[in-house]
Parts: sequence; C-alpha cells; structure tokens
Amino acid sequence: MSDQAVLHVKGRVLVGPEDIRDELWVIDGRISYDRPAAAADDVRTVDGWALPGLVDAHCHVGLGTHGPVDAGTAEQQALTDRDAGTLLLRDAGSPSDTRWIDDREDLPKIIRAGRHIARTRRYIRNFAHEIEPDDLVAYVAQEARRGDGWVKLVGDWIDRGLGDLSACWPRDAVEAAIAEAHRLGARVTAHCFAEDALRDLVEAGIDCIEHATGLTDELIPLFASRGVAIVPTLVNIATFPKLADDGNAKFPRWSAHMRRLYERRYDTVRSAYDAGVPVYVGTDAGGSLAHGLVAAEVAELVTAGIPAVEALSATAWGAREWLGRPGLEEGAPADFVVYEADPRADVRVLASPRRVVLNGLVVE
Repeated sequence: MSDQAVLHVKGRVLVGPEDIRDELWVIDGRISYDRPAAAADDVRTVDGWALPGLVDAHCHVGLGTHGPVDAGTAEQQALTDRDAGTLLLRDAGSPSDTRWIDDREDLPKIIRAGRHIARTRRYIRNFAHEIEPDDLVAYVAQEARRGDGWVKLVGDWIDRGLGDLSACWPRDAVEAAIAEAHRLGARVTAHCFAEDALRDLVEAGIDCIEHATGLTDELIPLFASRGVAIVPTLVNIATFPKLADDGNAKFPRWSAHMRRLYERRYDTVRSAYDAGVPVYVGTDAGGSLAHGLVAAEVAELVTAGIPAVEALSATAWGAREWLGRPGLEEGAPADFVVYEADPRADVRVLASPRRVVLNGLVVE
C-alpha cells in the first residue's frame, strides 16, 4: 500500500450511472468533492473512470474445498478479491472466524452471514452446522448474533434416498426461523439450486435466494411481488455439467436435473430481471471456486441479457445500496476502483483495474 496525504482523481467519477463528476479528492481516507485548501505540495493524481469498490455478494473467505482454512489462506483469498477491485464482500457462510480482517485497512470489508445452517448429512462435509428442524430457530438466532445482519440457510441439496435435489426444511420450521432472524434484525438468504424449496422460503419471508436456478415462470412473479433478491452466481453454475458427469453413474436423476438447470440458466436470470426481481453479483468464491471472479460474473449477467449498466449496478451502486454500504458519496470511506475506459460501455473493462483505492490508500 502507498500512503498519500491527499489523492486527486481526475477524469470521470461515476457516483451513479447518470451522476458523473469530473474529479474527487481523498482526504484522511474520505471522499470529498471540494478541493482542499492546502493540498498543493502533497498530492497524488490518478486519471481514469472511477467506480465504487465492486461488491461480491456471495463469496466465502476462510473456506476451502474441505472446510475451514488457515489465516494465511484466508488472507490470500481476501487479497485476490481486493486486487480485482472487489472491496465489499458479503460472506455467504464460512466456518472460519475472520473477524481479524476487520482490523486490516488493506483488506476488503466483509458483511458476514455466520456459518451455513444445513440439514444433517445434506450438505458438503465440514462446511455447515448440520442440524434437524427442531433446532433451526436456535441456530438461526445464534448465527444472526454472530453475523453482520445476515443468516445463510441451505434450502435444498441432494437427498440420496431420492437420488435428486429436494427441499431440506419443512414450511413451519423455516417460517419460525426467518421470523426469529427478522426479530433479531438479520436478513435471511438460502442456497437453492432446485425448484421445490422456493415457494415455502419466499412465502415464509426470506430476503434473498442464492443461485436460484430453480426459478420457474410460475415462481418469478412471487419473487417480484415480495421483493426477494437473487444472486445467480453464474460462474459457479458453469460447473454444473462437470458435476453432473461426475455423479451420473450413482445419481442419474440428479445429474439430468443439474443439466436442465444449467441449460436454462440464462433464460432464468433474464426472465427474473424482466419481471423486476432484484439481481446482484456474486461468484460463490471459496470452497472449490477461485476468488477474484467478479468481472467474469458481471460479464455473465450481460450474456444472460441484463443491460450492461444494470449488470454494473448489480456489483456497484445498486449492490452497495442493497447491503446498506456507501458508494462515492461525500464523506464516505474512499473505496473505489479506477479504470482506463468507461465500464458502462463495456463491462469487460472491469477485469483490468488501473488503480484500486481502499480506505484512501492506493493498492500498488
């Protein structure tokens, strides 16, 4: 990191998709649009297109393929995101304690959802609390207190008896659990690949669904009317064909289902967007997927048919508003990324940040 008393950004500052300014100043780690009175001798200037620090609304810091990882590995995960311009992470479930990251000015800010809460033997080993429905309310309350305003459920997973994906929780259990989370001031999201769990979760008051590959034409209006957001994680859904191939011999029904979900993924996301369902960028980094993939996920949303500016908002202005964190407002922490060209015109620009500024410090 390079410590600068005053930073001057010149070019185009994208405060919002249509709110564009010619310059901003960073003073004591905060954004200002007023030129400082005495900054002539100690100013660093950066030219380009400035955008609020990108958001990955579904990632996992401190999680590896087999469960929790050591602090050094978690640090590298966070640094990889930072260097890609991803400065705000919603950690959608991790078994590791990453609170030490909050004390590091050189690492992205994290909004935690505690640890995944899953049904017994119905999720990836060592990732989640594995419990039965009678304990769901208590564990949701526990993770609501440990997290930063979010709780993460595993809404569906393969049922080995059925040989296919199925809902994990009975309706009364999720109703009581979501009500408890809301009472404690936390929002609730759930991993869902398939169709079966979605109606119960939405009608029970859930706030967000991760992946949402099981959305149907029948369910999309329900999501839209309730304002339930989705985080499609299309870079993760790209792994479905290999998963299906690997599991075909043992679970052919599940494998065929996963292929169908994959094949209609773009139509699903575009139909949800067209109906007014809020869509946000998330990669599912951690576990088996690499960090630093936000640019690829934005490009996937565009491929699905979401307009470029809206796909950009899903990782910038809109995502920050949804998560209750500031963007490039006067006095906000100076967390932003500078690009050589206008990312609204071509989102592929996001893959090549010119400068990353975190807490007012330029990442070198």
